[in-house]
Amino acid sequence: MEPVRCIRGRVLPLNRADVDTDQIIPAKYLKRIERTGFGEFAFDAWRQDPNFVLNDHRYDGAPILVTGRNFGCGSSREHAPWALQQMGLRAIVAPSFADIFRNNCAKIGLLTVALPQEEIDRMLARAEDAPGWEAEVDLESQSVALGDGQPPRHFDIDPFVKHCLLEGLDDISLTLQADDAIGAFERQRPAWLPKAAG
Repeated sequence: MEPVRCIRGRVLPLNRADVDTDQIIPAKYLKRIERTGFGEFAFDAWRQDPNFVLNDHRYDGAPILVTGRNFGCGSSREHAPWALQQMGLRAIVAPSFADIFRNNCAKIGLLTVALPQEEIDRMLARAEDAPGWEAEVDLESQSVALGDGQPPRHFDIDPFVKHCLLEGLDDISLTLQADDAIGAFERQRPAWLPKAAG
């Protein structure tokens, strides 16, 4: 996956709490055997409403989503982060996230940032009032700059997750870092024990 460092761009406001993974990517689209092509179906049911925010072209290409609490609740489907990333999102800012959803995002390089509700309310209001407004999410400094003359807002993140995101390490990349040690271990195993394929 691509390293995550600093994300700057338009902010897409989704002023809803408890957005579950079936709302993000409806189950009828989970029949695909590929891991790609889900972005166009994100929030499919809500897009039927002409007034839904994703139908407002002033937000096209926004890499930062700001939304309500408990984002990504519901089932553990990995397709939800895939769909969000494939529609162009690189960071999601909310008061809280479902744990499994947040872990699935980290595994593909989609940054989740938890900020206090009052900061989310401020961001939602500004993005709704001024489509095209930009913010900056900096993973290295763990800060969100809103361009409002105030100091950037700090966010917490697990140090291991931060390391993996900054270095662009998914589970496979992490395993491959130990390739020499794995090979040495396999060479020392007795011949009658199973060998790793490779």
